This record gives sequence, structure tokens and C-alpha cells, in this order.
Amino acid sequence: MRHTILAAAVTLLAAPLAAQTSPQVTNDLTVTITPQQYRICNDRPARPTWMDEVHPREAYKALTLMRLYELRSWEAIKETGDCGCDVRFPSWDAASAEYEERFATNTQAEHTQARLAIRNEQNQIARDVQDICETQGNW
Repeated sequence: MRHTILAAAVTLLAAPLAAQTSPQVTNDLTVTITPQQYRICNDRPARPTWMDEVHPREAYKALTLMRLYELRSWEAIKETGDCGCDVRFPSWDAASAEYEERFATNTQAEHTQARLAIRNEQNQIARDVQDICETQGNW
């Protein structure tokens, strides 16, 4: 009898808590997709369309381009001392052209090695870039 009373008391006390934390369910099926909002630099250039349409088995190609794009923007930040949105998020054209020239026909293993090398280059300048961008409130 005690166990039954104890179980009932716990259930009654937990019910209001569960009701407060459960997600709201509605019958509204309206799609409300808003543009991606970032903490900084919301007017970023769109990345190449093929990156969003790439087959999952070839996603490594998009990852390599993203790494290359970020490295080149970080190098520009360090070189200029400017972390403005146009420097931090430049057009994808230069990185895309470099990717096509250097990596487009590489194997998956070669892409992996390239990303590791790019990441190592980024790591060498990361502290400087972060200091510049933090100073300018753009990190």
C-alpha cells in the first residue's frame, strides 16, 4: 500500500514539471524557413551551389574547399590586420579556382592529406588571426 501511495505522489508531483518541459505540438504545417542568422557578418557570400548538391560520398570535396576558403581568408586577415566582414568572408571565386586547379581530380585520400596540411597552416596563424578579430569584435 505504501508503494502505491508513494508512486501516486511522485506521479502527481512530476506531472506539472513534465507539462512545462514538453514541446508544444500544433497542427500548423506552414514552413517557416528564415535565412541563416550569424552572430557576426550576416551578409556572407553564398558558397558554390555544387557544395550543397554534392553526393554524400563525395562530401570530402566540399570539406576541402571550405578549409581552403577559410585558410585564405585567415591569411588575408593576418596580412592586412583587418578582420572586416569583406576580408573574413570574401567571395568564393578565388578559393574555388584554386580548388579546381589543385584538388578537383584528387582521390579521397589525397583530399584528406590536403585538409590536414591546410589545417596545419591554419594552426600556425590561428592565434594571430583570433587576436586581430577579437580586437575588432569580429571573432
